[in-house]
Amino acid sequence: MNFQHTEDRRMLADTLNRFVQQEYGFATRDALARSDSGFSRELWVRFAELGVVGALFNEADGGFGGAGFDIAVVFESLGRGLVVEPFLGALVVGRALASAGNGVQKALIASLIEGHAVAALAHDEPSSHYELSKVTTRAVHGSNGWVLTGAKSVVQQGAEADFFLVSARTSGAADAEDGISLFVVPRDAVGVSVRGYGKIDGGRAAEVCLNEVCLPDTVLLGERDAGFATLERSIGAGVLALCAEALGAMDVAKVYTLEYLRTRKQFGVAIGSFQALQHRMADLLLEIEQARSAVINAAAAFGAARVERERALSAAKVTIGRIGALVAEECIQMHGGIGMTWELPLAHFAKRLVMIDHQLGDEDHHLERFITLGRS
Repeated sequence: MNFQHTEDRRMLADTLNRFVQQEYGFATRDALARSDSGFSRELWVRFAELGVVGALFNEADGGFGGAGFDIAVVFESLGRGLVVEPFLGALVVGRALASAGNGVQKALIASLIEGHAVAALAHDEPSSHYELSKVTTRAVHGSNGWVLTGAKSVVQQGAEADFFLVSARTSGAADAEDGISLFVVPRDAVGVSVRGYGKIDGGRAAEVCLNEVCLPDTVLLGERDAGFATLERSIGAGVLALCAEALGAMDVAKVYTLEYLRTRKQFGVAIGSFQALQHRMADLLLEIEQARSAVINAAAAFGAARVERERALSAAKVTIGRIGALVAEECIQMHGGIGMTWELPLAHFAKRLVMIDHQLGDEDHHLERFITLGRS
């Protein structure tokens, strides 16, 4: 199998890498990550104008990519700059709209591709602990439409979102796959309250409360009680994106550390000449290449049948979780005390690598899922 990127993907990666390097330096990123909004609407539009968001969707949905390797190329480049703009929400929500949306709902994809809207996935709940099917938010259908009641936690860019993709239970037990429905909920709907907060790795998330939110029938995405498959596929795209983002961050952390080993001197010589550090760095480089292989495998399997696709995604998330933590720890240790300082970009890459493991399922969760899917 040929894993070489197409010319279009190479050009996209070159363009995005150059833009991030020139327009998204660490000082800019740090200021945006700590701002009240957590990102820049202006830069979100500029990314969109480069075609970066469009690469996440296929031609039928107004994009020009949409394959697993397109997602991987984009998010690997974003990971190199620790970009905090709402790409993950656009990807996950947009893929769900493309998969199950009606004409009006699919029209929202264009606003995402153009950078004119921000979407957020509101699925995780305070007691869910990564279980995709555990949904206690309720949606009741009446004569005037739907009434949604519940709470969602750690909604990425939730305070700035224009609309949410909300999972809610319309039938069945609290942990059943059947009975989950998806809804497109405007941020300004009556009864929606949002509490935003800063994240340890930069950017912002929010707690979203739905207090008897009354909405018309048209907000239902796809069929009633049948939202789990759409949710799984869409979040699978998000898992691939996070793995690729982590790979990009690992590459930058590796470059920083190699440069430090070449320039930091002790006893009159560069510390990179010490055999013990050489061995540690060599081991780390091998681990990063293992992570790269896992991302390639997941991207290649992205269009496969469900079990093959989901096992490859979970395998990649397990690998990224383990290696991401290792890269963060080793790079900081080889930098010494300076590796922990806020002013050094490496510390922020390390935090992001650790926190990626906790998004959309951590290493333990995906290892168990990989094993369970193998029994299917």
